Parts: sequence; C-alpha cells; structure tokens
Amino acid sequence: MKTIFMGTPEFAIPSLEKVYKNTNLSLIFTKEDKPNARGNKIIFSPVKQFGLDKNIDVVQPNKLKDEEIIKKIKKINPDLIVVVAYGKIIPKEIISIPKYGIINVHSSLLPKYRGASPIHSAILNGDTESGVSIMYIEEELDAGDVILKEYCKITEEDTLVTLHDKLKHLGAIGLEKALKLIEEGNVNAEKQDESKVSFVKPISKEQAKINWNLEKEVIYNQVRGLNYFPGAYTFNEKGEMIKIYKTEKVEKEYFGKNGEIVEIINKKGPVIKTSNGGIILMEVKFQGKKIQTGVDILNGRKMSIGEMLV
Repeated sequence: MKTIFMGTPEFAIPSLEKVYKNTNLSLIFTKEDKPNARGNKIIFSPVKQFGLDKNIDVVQPNKLKDEEIIKKIKKINPDLIVVVAYGKIIPKEIISIPKYGIINVHSSLLPKYRGASPIHSAILNGDTESGVSIMYIEEELDAGDVILKEYCKITEEDTLVTLHDKLKHLGAIGLEKALKLIEEGNVNAEKQDESKVSFVKPISKEQAKINWNLEKEVIYNQVRGLNYFPGAYTFNEKGEMIKIYKTEKVEKEYFGKNGEIVEIINKKGPVIKTSNGGIILMEVKFQGKKIQTGVDILNGRKMSIGEMLV
C-alpha cells in the first residue's frame, strides 16, 4: 500500500514508524523549519529529521492548496494519506485523491474534544479516561467517521506531558490496526454522534492564569493540565510572574483570603488558600529564574505567611 505521511512534532513519530514499517511510504509532509529561541539555528521538526534519516522525500509547503503540491500528490497516486499532528487543514482537493482516503490520529475519544487542545482539556476537566480515535478526514474539522478507538486511564498524577506520551504510543497501536483493516478491506467505520460533540480551542493565556477563588481540585487540574506548556501562572505582590508546574492538595480548612500563603509545610513547600482548602506549591519558576522545588522556596525564604498571590 503506497502512502503519504503528514505530521510535525514528536507526538507523530511512533505513528510514522508504523507507517514506514507497514506500507510503502513515498512522501512526507511537515511544517516549515523554525529558528531556535535565539534565532541563530534552524530547528528541524522530528518528522522531517525522520524523513532525512530514512532518505524519504520531505516537503514543507507554506500552504497545501497549491497547484504544484496537488500535482505532486496526484503523481505519486497514494492509496492512503496518514495525518498525525500536522498542524495544517487538509483541503478538499487533496482529500479526494487517495484511493482509501485520508486518516488521522486524533488524541481524544471522539466526538468529545474535537479541535486543538484535547489532551490539555481532558486533564483540565478532571477526566479519568482518555484515548485516541483513528478517523477519516473530511472537510469539517474532526468530524469524519471513526475506524477505531484505543482507551487509557488518566491518573491523579498524570500531567499534560505524561498523558501526551501515553497517547502518542496508543495512537501508533491504533494506527497499525487501522492500516491492517484498510489493507484487508475490513473497515467498519462509525459515524460520530453529533449530539455528543464538544469543541476545544487552543489554550489561551487567560486560561493559564490561576484564580485562587476556585476549588483546590480545579487549580490542581489546571496546573497538571498545563504542565509544561504553556504553564499555569500567578503573580506575587511585587508583580512578578510565577509559573507553577506541580502542586499537592491539602484537605484542611484555612482562615484568611483566597490566594494568601497560610501555612509553611517543612520539606514540602508553602500552602496557598483556595475556596475549599489549600494547594502546596511543589515546583515553580520565578520570572527569570530556574525551576525550583517547594523546599527551594522555603530555603531561599522567597515566600512567607501572609503574602498574597493574585
């Protein structure tokens, strides 16, 4: 089966390996190269680097709705196109080319969490289950028929990073099964239940700011759901931004204002009052500083009882 792969970040690599292993991979699409933070070195995407290492032709078009790109795909005449975290919308002119269509690895249990931030959203909302959907691509975003789903549990300790890693490997497992079904002609895809659809947008800066008036469970989920990117944040009384990467819930009633440092727990960190208890700061990053543990904060006397976070 002749294939084309479209993807960009590390999340796509386990799936790309399955496509390379199980099909005749003829072309790779990935997003344009970006300079590093200092702007003095071009960074290749993990997918581009894979293509270079395997001597597979890699293209990086600014837009897909381009006559030359469409001609190139038609010339290859792929049986199937596989998309995993590519980062661009696939136009209808391309969707109609492959014999078996275009399939996508989506990191949620569709129709829940169509859109840009399904992994963040699962943890932010306190879900206990997630998974991936192997689906056909249609013009409407994430609305295609689902070939199969793979499931996993979300633990209390999972973060954006750990769930991302679970799902990238789960996606590859599901994709390999889907490739076999397609090749054997045994696909029995199901339409999505439109009454159960939910959409998630890219995470905004506002979503990352902590509101200490909320319940400790909501704040705990916010911190782990945004760890490490973009990172939940708050401000101290000096106006310095503090990014918070790890917390622990405290089942205790505190007096004082929400956002106030109300207790210091030795060998752990400072406790911030919330609407129904407290949150221990276990891992933070002060503006312009390295990441520190809660114990580092106490040893450096950077926070004290009575100080407010806003």
